[in-house]
Amino acid sequence: MTISLDTDQFRTALAQHAAGVVIVTARPEGVPVGLTATSFSSVSLDPPLVSFYVDQSSTTWPWLRLADHFAVNVLAGDQHDLATRFARRGIDRFAAPTRWRPGPHETPLLEDVSAHLICIPHTTVEIGDHTLVVGLVTAASTTPARPLLYHRGQYGRFLPHN
Repeated sequence: MTISLDTDQFRTALAQHAAGVVIVTARPEGVPVGLTATSFSSVSLDPPLVSFYVDQSSTTWPWLRLADHFAVNVLAGDQHDLATRFARRGIDRFAAPTRWRPGPHETPLLEDVSAHLICIPHTTVEIGDHTLVVGLVTAASTTPARPLLYHRGQYGRFLPHN
C-alpha cells in the first residue's frame, strides 16, 4: 500500500490533540536517566498497565531499557521547564535545578509532580520509527496539582469548566 500523506501535514494534524506530559525515569547501573514523553496512556486496569512511545533514535532509550523498574512522573502545570530540560540532549538532566529523590528500587522520583507511577517493564514492541513500552504499575501516588499539557507545540495548564 502506498501512502502519500505529507509528513508536515500529518504532524500538524497530530498537534491538534492535547496530551499530558510525563517524564519517564530509571536508574540502570546506578545512573539516573530520563526522557520526556507526551505519548503516555493507560492500557489496562486489570492488570494495571500503562504505556508510552519512545523514538528509536533516542540516546536515552538504550539506557532506560536496561532498568528493571522505571517511574512515570506526571508533570504538574508549572513544570514546563522540566519537560523541556528532559527533552534536550547532551545535558545532565538530573543536575540542579532538577529536584528529585530515590524512590522504590532507587528509581528517580521528580519532586512536585502530579503523580508517580512505579512500573516493571512488561512489553516492548517496535512500531514504525518508535518503540511502544508497556509497564506494569506496582505503586502509585498523587497530589492535587493540575497536570501539564502539550498542544500545538506549546506547553500549557489544564483549566476545568465550571
